[in-house]
Amino acid sequence: MTLNSSKIYALVLNPWIVIGSLVLGGAAGLLFPGESQRLVVLSDIYVDLLKMTTLPFMISAVIFSLQRLFRDGGASRLLLRVVTVFAGASAIVAVVGAIVLLLLDPGANLSSSTMHTFGVMVGGDATSSDTVMSLYGTDIPPKSLSFTDVLTSLVPTNIFAALANGDALKALVFALLFGLAVGRVPERISVGLSQSLETVYHACQKLMHWLSYPLPLILFCMSAAQLGKSGVGPLHAMLQFVIAFFVTAVLLLVLAVVVIWKRSNQRLGVTLDALRAPFALALATRNSAACMPSMIETLVDGLGFARSRVELLVPLAVSLLRVGPMVYYVCATLFIAQLYGHTLGVVEVCTVLLASVLAGFASAGMTGLVTVSLIGMTCAYLQLPFEAAFILFLAVDPVCDMLRTLILVIGNAAAVSMICPRPLKI
Repeated sequence: MTLNSSKIYALVLNPWIVIGSLVLGGAAGLLFPGESQRLVVLSDIYVDLLKMTTLPFMISAVIFSLQRLFRDGGASRLLLRVVTVFAGASAIVAVVGAIVLLLLDPGANLSSSTMHTFGVMVGGDATSSDTVMSLYGTDIPPKSLSFTDVLTSLVPTNIFAALANGDALKALVFALLFGLAVGRVPERISVGLSQSLETVYHACQKLMHWLSYPLPLILFCMSAAQLGKSGVGPLHAMLQFVIAFFVTAVLLLVLAVVVIWKRSNQRLGVTLDALRAPFALALATRNSAACMPSMIETLVDGLGFARSRVELLVPLAVSLLRVGPMVYYVCATLFIAQLYGHTLGVVEVCTVLLASVLAGFASAGMTGLVTVSLIGMTCAYLQLPFEAAFILFLAVDPVCDMLRTLILVIGNAAAVSMICPRPLKI
């Protein structure tokens, strides 16, 4: 990368440029809603361009990283550390989310105007005076997701069909198994495949660099299109939940940054500067898989962690350690319980935490509204009528999705830094 292109790259990923683009886009969406909604085409094309590099990047990185891992040794110790860190990170994010929601209590003591807005959004009846009843709606039998279903969904019957459908989780399972097998093949035979996969990896990484340059324009278009379509009404009605989830996200992001800072043996300013790229891409794309090349570059080139470990662990963490959805499910379930006046004891709160972690793992490979729908899995344990409140969360999901992706991307970077050996202090 030349000096001029490096300066441009740093400029487009500047946090103030990112925030300014979002604010200007939101203002344009409110002032010119009709015209702004047409801008969604540009943002959709941009996200699709990023997604098209995700699977080849992930597969190539995992396979040749596993091959290198077996060649260097230490696979069993690494596996134990992965399980420990993944379990600890899941517990931490769930507990932090529960503490914030229980302290702020955003679903209780809502104003009558807010309850009326809820009634309109849920029941579609602006003249209804019984907003509490319309919130409940018609009970629908909850759809349970069994452990067997989760295991079955992991195994690809046809890897080419999984690639064609963009099923990242099944592709990851294939890459892990294939990489384990390649790692046992003699190096003189597998060297050609390893070089080919490394070429694919670096080509995808280069594409990600090129696609970062129009980032401010894309952020402007995405923000304008979203607010032009929905306005600020739904956001205002769910404001207390959004604030509570925002506070939770900030606490977790600060914790993740501190972990990365301490593990990297770098100055705080260097750490923050290195994290700018994945931070900006998480906001822009709301797609954690599309942020993987940036995360790897940040941890390896920016912070000095071992490339062989990072290239294996980042795809694994992004696909399996779904800390963003986990904490979101905790917050959403507790908010619904507060909204319906359902008092929770210690056992019920612990049940919410465990169910949310399981739902987070089950959300692997899912995005958007499908991710939101898994709140019903956690609500089913408390017999809460999530189906009636589903539309409330859809209304503010674009904002929550950005926060979920930020937690997932920066949180997973922290998890990878905990698993990898510390780089030497410069």
